[in-house]
Amino acid sequence: MLPRGRTRRSAPTTVLLNISNLSVSVGEKQVLENISFNVAEGEVVGLLGPNGSGKTSLVLTLMGHPRYKMLSGKIMFDGNDLLKMKPDERAKAGLFMSFQSPVEIPGVPFGKFLFAGYKEVKNPAISAKDFIALLREKCKLIGVDQSFVERSVNEGFSGGEKKRAEILQLAVLEPKLAILDETDSGLDAEATRVVARAIEKIMEKNPKMSIVLITHYEKFLKQLKPNRILKIEKGCLD
Repeated sequence: MLPRGRTRRSAPTTVLLNISNLSVSVGEKQVLENISFNVAEGEVVGLLGPNGSGKTSLVLTLMGHPRYKMLSGKIMFDGNDLLKMKPDERAKAGLFMSFQSPVEIPGVPFGKFLFAGYKEVKNPAISAKDFIALLREKCKLIGVDQSFVERSVNEGFSGGEKKRAEILQLAVLEPKLAILDETDSGLDAEATRVVARAIEKIMEKNPKMSIVLITHYEKFLKQLKPNRILKIEKGCLD
């Protein structure tokens, strides 16, 4: 068991995300009830819970999925009302989500996909030459070969490769807040270690980046040493 309060860096103080008394429904079912917590700039927060506990519901609410309807509460992100922002506006403001089950996009080279995303979210004026240099640096950082980005997005990727592709997106986009939804799911011990190390390298390069790590497993949290661990069950924080 990872002790609550175990820190991986100095305690952050500037609040980046503030969730206050958030209750959410999907159709007729309430999936979150009175959720309240903060994430500070540069903080790593673990969110632990079993299947169906509300972890992914919280993520999709933050990202603006239209099926998730707020019943009450407030979400402030970097001083702005997140719930008034469209999904693309949230991404441009610095909110990032890695998918639990990334989809395949046949015929779309991963490098071109990343280039389009970077231009949309970070810098529309960047040249292809400059982006290639940036992408080469990020591939080296997380330990993937340049040929990795020449393949179609997730097509034929193993489970570990799909998760590393998500982490490469994180490295390229450098968001203010990254929500990693069960990045360790479906991975064996070695692949989990590789992904965890890649995340650590990104955090070392971006000390102000905040991360919410969502998982079933305390072992993954132990590898990444979050500042705090929150537990969610039946739509409520413990």
